Amino acid sequence: MSLEYYKKQMVDLRAKLQKEKDAKKKDNERYAALVKGASSPSSKAYYRKSKIDYAASHDRQIESIKRQIESCKESIARERKRK
Repeated sequence: MSLEYYKKQMVDLRAKLQKEKDAKKKDNERYAALVKGASSPSSKAYYRKSKIDYAASHDRQIESIKRQIESCKESIARERKRK
C-alpha cells in the first residue's frame, strides 16, 4: 500500500479515537445523572453497574484503536524504509 494510504488511515484512526473518547465522556455524564436522580437503591446500583460496563466497553474500544494506530505507524515506517 502507499504511504498516502497509511497517512489517511492514521488521520481517520485519530478522529475515530477522539470520537470514542467523546462518547465515553458523554455516557459517563449521562449515567452519573441517572445515578444521581435514581429513586431507589436498586435502580441506583443498576445504573452504577451499567456506567462501569459502558466505561469498560469504551476503554476496550479505545485500546483497540490505539493498537491500530501503532500498527499504522509501523506500516508507515516500513514504507519509508522501502523507498
